[in-house]
Amino acid sequence: MGKAAYPQATELLITADGGGSNGSRLRLWKTELAAFATEAGLQITVLHFPPGTSKWNRIEHRLFSAITMNWRGRPLQTHETIVETIAATTNKKGLTVQAALDTNTYEKGIKITDKEMRAFEARHLQRHEFHGDWNYSVCDRTDPQSNSTATRPRSP
Repeated sequence: MGKAAYPQATELLITADGGGSNGSRLRLWKTELAAFATEAGLQITVLHFPPGTSKWNRIEHRLFSAITMNWRGRPLQTHETIVETIAATTNKKGLTVQAALDTNTYEKGIKITDKEMRAFEARHLQRHEFHGDWNYSVCDRTDPQSNSTATRPRSP
């Protein structure tokens, strides 16, 4: 959706909670983000909210409150109903929402070893001076002559 709206973009900024599936300490989140950055040709900057401060995310609160008001009282019995209800969300200030169902199957139990993480960080992770554990950029810092791409380690 973003590629169509911003075809000339070279950078992406993500603000994320400090925990959950995109937590600041999760190795798989970072390695998958690097794979996406390489695939999309983007430098991605991630700014995690400090622990316990997700309430600071103004976009999340504005969006989720509008979605909640839109689906109030409607039984959410199928994925299609949920996606359609979210996509139909608007407000008087001009909010519109795009939603799509992700039907991909994702491998479970992927582990990133300490050695793999050190190599990944050297190649892809640029920690910011201010709270580098929460704020970092993901990019491919390899030799442009190299044919290798950013991908997560795959289990055998």
